[in-house]
Amino acid sequence: MIKNSSSTVPGLKVNIAPNKAIIRQDFDSTAEARYLVAREIESRLVQTLSSLVSVPTVKIRAKKFDSYYKKYRSLLKSGNTDPRITDLMGLRIVCPFLEDMATAEELIKENFNVIEAEYNKHNNFKDFCYESVHLLIKIPSDIAQKYNETGCDVAEIQIRTILQDAWAEVEHELIYKAEFYPIDEPMKRKLYAVNASLALADTIFQEIRSYQNQLNGQLGKRRDAFYRKIKDVIDARLFSSDEPGISLHMGNEVTGYCHTPEEDSPQVISVDPDNNSIDDLLLIALTAHNENRFEDAINVYSRILGLNPKVEVCSLIYKHRGMLYFTQSRYPEAIADFTNALELDDTLYKIAYYRGVVYSVLGQYPEAIDDFNKSLKINPYQEYCLFRRGQAYYHVGDFPQALSDCEAAISLEPDNENMKDFRELIQKELKM
Repeated sequence: MIKNSSSTVPGLKVNIAPNKAIIRQDFDSTAEARYLVAREIESRLVQTLSSLVSVPTVKIRAKKFDSYYKKYRSLLKSGNTDPRITDLMGLRIVCPFLEDMATAEELIKENFNVIEAEYNKHNNFKDFCYESVHLLIKIPSDIAQKYNETGCDVAEIQIRTILQDAWAEVEHELIYKAEFYPIDEPMKRKLYAVNASLALADTIFQEIRSYQNQLNGQLGKRRDAFYRKIKDVIDARLFSSDEPGISLHMGNEVTGYCHTPEEDSPQVISVDPDNNSIDDLLLIALTAHNENRFEDAINVYSRILGLNPKVEVCSLIYKHRGMLYFTQSRYPEAIADFTNALELDDTLYKIAYYRGVVYSVLGQYPEAIDDFNKSLKINPYQEYCLFRRGQAYYHVGDFPQALSDCEAAISLEPDNENMKDFRELIQKELKM
């Protein structure tokens, strides 16, 4: 690497009147090494961020000489006789949602040596600048040792949302790189409006995402309790503690959620359909359902149906209310709701499976088999539907068909001990 008084390597002295040709030669001599280092950091960032639910996109940017030289001269002009340019290697993390930015920042701080953090924020709605987080990291020592001279020992990481990144790209072309940018008020107002609209969209997207997370959490609890009820009622007929060599194993159909005593305490629920959206009402109902406030939940589900929503919404509500009735052992009501859902949409294979489960609990195995058949005709790759149909065949004495279904279920879920125990039970009946 060329070393002279005009070198741009951070830490070396420079002349006030730089020699552009020497600076370019110095810059170019380490360009390839910088690119390779940036690639390695990119790979490490991708691995670091892989745990996020919405995995961000990671991009690299190697600074071009013309941009570098312009910034270098600007720093000299401002009185800095020893410019240190820290963004020779730039990496950008583009996140789908605002909440992902904070998580990404924490992960980077845990896995890299962050020596500086800067936060670009809008001071008011008339700012043209984009929002983002800028982190300056020390190049990891194991990477730095592989490439000798790179012209710098740090890399800059920018963290933005997709919309912040879109604005930054346009803003960079229209304002930062342009010799002339809009000064006419109507044109400036248009830019203000676009910038504000993107910021508002980011906020709205995050609100929707937060709502979805809350709703999915309640759905998960409700689903786990429902599947536990299935196991408690149906599997108990096959497996008992006094049966030698047979035990009840908890498989992937349920994660083991159960209610705590605190959740059983009565609460007062206030529902105003005029001031709540259907989404809000659904969340209220699911929360009440998961807190064992079953009558409250039924009332809200029924209130939603009374609003005459779209067909797909009605079928969804019938499904949730039917699952609640099943949890309460109100089996005729559960069958009625699942039937209503299927009449609205006969492609809902999970609903057919759920109704088949209820018939199995009632000992109506031919009806259960019919429903399991309907469900598997739509989606044949359901290990638990195959498992439950096999159990129904077992109870009607069709052991060969029961074994066939059990083997098919195990092929889809080979580590399920409950299914293996059922196969053993069938084989004893067949004297295999």
